[in-house]
Amino acid sequence: MNNASLAIRKVLVPLDFSDPSLQAVQYARRFADPSGAELVLLYVIEPVAYPAELGVVINLDADLAERAMSELEKLRVQHLSDLSARCLVRNGVADAEIVATAKSESADLIVIGTHGFSGLKHFLLGSTAERVVRDAPCPVLTVRHHVTAEKG
Repeated sequence: MNNASLAIRKVLVPLDFSDPSLQAVQYARRFADPSGAELVLLYVIEPVAYPAELGVVINLDADLAERAMSELEKLRVQHLSDLSARCLVRNGVADAEIVATAKSESADLIVIGTHGFSGLKHFLLGSTAERVVRDAPCPVLTVRHHVTAEKG
């Protein structure tokens, strides 16, 4: 395998605006900066289903897509203005949309934050990052939030 086949031209960064996902942006930047790769920031709006008197109601907040795009753009301008970066908002189940976007965008790498849940919390909530790793069409770097100690 030659180095050309390992070239990173496009990095997909799914965000939920949590600390781990914001830290993932910094890791993605480290991959994109030296190679000139494009960063694609992705936010997925998952439909919320709740029981109603007659069946199930799917609640899609009409303003959420607009607010999410605004937050993504703000992040792009503040932290990635010197790089090639763009923002996407999709609707659907997070892991499926991340994998589908990686395929449609021909991403060479996905950098995704993980909350690092374990035990019962992991069992109940599952792991979007874990499902993305399992189904992704390209390598996935998972970034677990960590706090670095400051030297005093």
